[in-house]
Amino acid sequence: MAHIDIFNSDAFSAVSLTAAVNKFPRIPTLLGDMGLFTVKSSPTSTVSFEQESSTLGLVQTSERGSPLGVGGGRARTIRHFEAPRIAKSNRLNAAELANLRAFGSESELAVVQGEVSKRMASLVADVNLTWENMRLGAVQGIVKDADGSTLYNLYTKFDVIQPSEVDFDLDNASPASGALRKACAGIVRATKNAAQNGWINGRTYVVGLCDDTFWDQLIAHTEVRATYLNQVAAAELRGDAHSGRLNFGGIEFIHYEGTDGSAETANVKVPTGTCKFFPVDTAPDFWQAVLTPGEFFPTINRPGEALYALTIPDRDREAFVQIEVYSYPLFVCTRPLALQRARNT
Repeated sequence: MAHIDIFNSDAFSAVSLTAAVNKFPRIPTLLGDMGLFTVKSSPTSTVSFEQESSTLGLVQTSERGSPLGVGGGRARTIRHFEAPRIAKSNRLNAAELANLRAFGSESELAVVQGEVSKRMASLVADVNLTWENMRLGAVQGIVKDADGSTLYNLYTKFDVIQPSEVDFDLDNASPASGALRKACAGIVRATKNAAQNGWINGRTYVVGLCDDTFWDQLIAHTEVRATYLNQVAAAELRGDAHSGRLNFGGIEFIHYEGTDGSAETANVKVPTGTCKFFPVDTAPDFWQAVLTPGEFFPTINRPGEALYALTIPDRDREAFVQIEVYSYPLFVCTRPLALQRARNT
């Protein structure tokens, strides 16, 4: 039977566990795999963004030698965000460790490390899904908690009004010629204008995340089909529809396959009948994922890490070990006006 004393080993120290847990493979997630966010570490739990705005206008001509017009000063505003905490635990009871090691097999320490690692991996998977939920919120401008409540609203934080939802009229059996392409052009134009210097010409482009309904109606739309079927690209339409990616009207549409939201699973998905648009390959400060420090003495005022892991043995009865994982991330789009949205009808 494994002994609780082994948790005094350096292998189970907060430093060793944190180093190990940050090497766990990430669960495949679309927004995480896109590398959209620039990751930064902060030594404080409160993160501040400086917003600088200046006006752009025509210069009135004047006589040579006359006084010059005076330009307006730059307005700077500091926006403060308090990073939320993600934390989850799993209890490993002493009784579960009984007879874990078969005679002549690997060491007691190695077996217990394996059991702790398996349970830690399960906790990390839940944290990864929570990160994806936060990323999905950030590309929509409103980051929500697991229960659906709002953690922080980027439009409110940056004192701007959320752009109106555009009706793509996808269920119209007889759409006007060019209407869908025109709607796409409007989305791209609005995104580019609002992104300002975050948009890099020749590199930045627009992605639209579609739910099941929006995607199904999009690939069946007469304009989309005509664009492909009148070309050699007919095969590409079949392939793109199957892969969940489609380029049309200057936008890369992606079918976002989220979770089903049933009682047993989380609800991480694009709202029904909608598409969420955002720019990709932008300037580095456009999308930011800030990692803030843990709430423990060894981590205070130190650059934040993606994950922190602890094991806390029951010192009174030696009956269990508490396995805990923590994360303190902040996912932010610094120009939320560039986040556009559409509905299928």
